[in-house]
Amino acid sequence: MKPSTYSKQYQELRLWLKAKREERGLSIRAVAEILQRHHSVIGKLEQDRRRIDIIELVAYCHAIGADPHEAIDVLEQSFSTKVLKSEQAANSTPNDNSQS
Repeated sequence: MKPSTYSKQYQELRLWLKAKREERGLSIRAVAEILQRHHSVIGKLEQDRRRIDIIELVAYCHAIGADPHEAIDVLEQSFSTKVLKSEQAANSTPNDNSQS
């Protein structure tokens, strides 16, 4: 099992966070200054080298002017997609190669 920082859900969340930051015209350094963190911490969050906890997620969202609920929705949708694909795979039947 892959560590969660490398999961599809984390990847989608990181991409969303970076896109929102860039939409607002903020650099990594600007966000770091707002959050009073070193810029390398913000870079690591966006580059899958550091996990983000829920408190950091909410703070990051506020710093970039994004709705934290949207971030949770991104995660929820990525889990829903994963569950849906699993259910579809479980419900599919293998091809019947026998002749009648």
